Amino acid sequence: MKIALDPYMFRGLPMTEMVRTVAELGYSHIELSPRPEFMPFFLHPRADDEKVAELKKALRDHSVALSSVLPLYKWSGPDEAERQAAVRYWKRMIEVTAELGCGLMNSEFNGRPEKAAESEAAFWRSLDELLPIFEREGVALNLEAHPDDFCEVNEAAVDLVRAINKPWVNYLYCAPHTFHLSGDDPGADIGAMLRYAGDKLRHLHIADTYNHKGSSGLRYIMNPPGTPARIHQHLDIGQGEVDWTTFFQTLREIQFDGVATVCVFAWEERARESSAFMLEHVTKELTW
Repeated sequence: MKIALDPYMFRGLPMTEMVRTVAELGYSHIELSPRPEFMPFFLHPRADDEKVAELKKALRDHSVALSSVLPLYKWSGPDEAERQAAVRYWKRMIEVTAELGCGLMNSEFNGRPEKAAESEAAFWRSLDELLPIFEREGVALNLEAHPDDFCEVNEAAVDLVRAINKPWVNYLYCAPHTFHLSGDDPGADIGAMLRYAGDKLRHLHIADTYNHKGSSGLRYIMNPPGTPARIHQHLDIGQGEVDWTTFFQTLREIQFDGVATVCVFAWEERARESSAFMLEHVTKELTW
């Protein structure tokens, strides 16, 4: 099993310093998430040969490896011009990932929940173009359901991943999305959701969150009433309401052996302390 850090809270550091910091914290793997000078959100990658070489050298110098690369593009957007642009961005980032010697990419379904059918159709058009490139470059893909995607619920997301019907396309369970992944269930049976993913569960994102459906839906009060906005957090374990006892117990029962990425984003002012705490806790729970 690999325990990785998403270093988003360290994105203000130069690339080499970021890698050094991750190594100093005790992590041996990085999940590379968007950085403005390398792989910005929803835009064409900025990574050129020089930047790729800089990252490869930093990883080598500090004995850290890339577990995965996580770009975010609007590849399921119902706007066709936007979708085509996203596919171009994906093609370049797959190439960069292969150049980095990394064999795994993660991403979200994206699209729009109020246009779910149109977004799914766009998703399949994008896959038609991209799956042969992933396969040619030897890069696997894990997909996660994200709040405000066209597919937001665990069971539907797992079924959609299975429908792609590729052994190298699998599912990522994001713990801070738990109370969205459970749909209308006010409690969220995290064990059942993990077991439903079964052999397609290859990746975890680990951070805590509050149950926004708690207290009769009044845990958060958003205006205007009825707003479709989604809300969640990426907190340290123990700061929210995810059932961590069941989460880790279920992973032990199913003998999970994929990648577990620490992805706390809430505490940039204490990023080192948070990342160190999470590594210690996750290592203890996922060692068997």
